[in-house]
Amino acid sequence: MTAETTVKKVRKPRAKKVAPVAADTPVAPATTPSRASAGGRSSSGGKKADTVHRLRIKVRAYEHGVLDKSVKQIIDVAARHNAEIVGPVPLPIDIKKYTVNRAAFIDKDSREQFEMRIHKRMIDIINPDPKVIEALTNIDLPSGVSIDVKML
Repeated sequence: MTAETTVKKVRKPRAKKVAPVAADTPVAPATTPSRASAGGRSSSGGKKADTVHRLRIKVRAYEHGVLDKSVKQIIDVAARHNAEIVGPVPLPIDIKKYTVNRAAFIDKDSREQFEMRIHKRMIDIINPDPKVIEALTNIDLPSGVSIDVKML
């Protein structure tokens, strides 16, 4: 196969519409599957019974070296408790630039630019145990590293 070929999805045929029946005639049970069973979902909202819980950790720092050491520390703690880890995923770097005049009065054309780079990483822990969450809360990370933890 080449890269240009595409795969077409096979769709199930739609159920035929049934004409209204008079009140005098007996109605037979429907042979077509119901909408809930046709889509493979339950009628209670469409979520699967066995949902995957995910602990999403976002780590931010100004220095990438400190950030990588703290991410490695988080992964080591999670791996010690046999947790399933996805990541670390590098996220785009936020760059904040500031332009400042060098002189106060007449030298308007002479300017200086400063920038702050915020490096970010994301780690997912799938189906974390309470032991893993407790161990992650007790980690001592260096200053300058901020962490956002969400349960998805």
